[in-house]
Amino acid sequence: MAFAVKAEVRDPEAASFTFIAQKTMYGGKRIAVGDTVFLFASENEGGSGLVARGVVTSAEAIARTPGLTRQTPRVSVTVRRTALALRPLGRSELKPLTDWNDGQPGSELNFKFYRQATNKIIGVSDQAAAFLSAFF
Repeated sequence: MAFAVKAEVRDPEAASFTFIAQKTMYGGKRIAVGDTVFLFASENEGGSGLVARGVVTSAEAIARTPGLTRQTPRVSVTVRRTALALRPLGRSELKPLTDWNDGQPGSELNFKFYRQATNKIIGVSDQAAAFLSAFF
C-alpha cells in the first residue's frame, strides 16, 4: 500500500526524513517498513506541496495515553528519499477538485489532505499512487 505524509519538510533534498508522532487518518496507521511514501511539504509550515517520494525504513506506533477516550492514532516513521518531484502539486492545484465523490485521484487527495488541513499521514488508493507517481 502507498501512503502520503503532509508535514514540515525543511530540506526536500535530504537523503532521509524522520517524522515523530504524526497524526494518522484514512488508514495511515497501517504504514510499515517497505511502503512507498509521497512527501508533501505542508503549506501550513511554509511548504509547497508534493516534494519527494520515498520508502519507509522504520515505523513505530505511538502508545495511546491512558485515560483519554478520543485519540487519533499516531506513528513515528523514517523515510529514505528515492526521488524528487519534477512538477508542483499542492493545495492550489488540488483546490478546484471539490467533487469528493467523483472517484478521481486528485479529488481523493484534496479530501484527505485539505478538508481538515492538519499535518498527517494518510493511506492512498492505488489510483492516487499512480497519479502521484506521474509527478516524478
